[in-house]
Amino acid sequence: MKFFVDTADVNEIRSLVETGFVDGVTTNPTLVAQSGRRFEEVIGEICELVPGPVSAEVTATDTEGMLAEGRHLAKIASNVVIKVPLTVDGLKACRILTGEGTEVNVTLCFSAAQAILCAKAGATFVSPFLGRLDDVGETGMDLVHEIVDIYNNYPDFATQILAASIRSPLHVVEAARLGADIVTLPPKVFWQLYLHPLTEKGIASFLADWEKTGQKILEN
Repeated sequence: MKFFVDTADVNEIRSLVETGFVDGVTTNPTLVAQSGRRFEEVIGEICELVPGPVSAEVTATDTEGMLAEGRHLAKIASNVVIKVPLTVDGLKACRILTGEGTEVNVTLCFSAAQAILCAKAGATFVSPFLGRLDDVGETGMDLVHEIVDIYNNYPDFATQILAASIRSPLHVVEAARLGADIVTLPPKVFWQLYLHPLTEKGIASFLADWEKTGQKILEN
């Protein structure tokens, strides 16, 4: 499974990249707005930090507008992925951009039927939003399960399942168990993956016992 981070905070991304576990980045207009910086500048800086895919989302809602914005954003760096919404116009734009050799991430997927359309449109990634489904009383992970099952039936479907709207480490584990190709994580959840109280307790116990020996592994 690949790990993308879902943020436009360049300093946070720099810190996460140092772990060696970051395979890509997803952004959206909300995250970029929170940075307080120019969109193109932020995307360009992220692309320099991360060699993997960096999703930059269009804001137009019509096909021609999405194509114009997508082609503009794709010029920022070779690893820019154009993010479009899962609408009729978005999937039209997806087909055209994909045909031009640009990778596309179709976002805001909430049903298996929509995921089928994404694969047929040639999307590089489809982003089912797990947490938002959970928020309205559905089980987001059921959607991942459905999409994995359907895509496995059709070897010609090359679209990768990018589990989004991740709220907890449990979401990550379940998405991995079901076979999602990628998860995109808020930085907070990324750091939570390291944590377990028994790990912390074990380290404290070992260090206390070691201190009693009066030894040092490296002598001054």
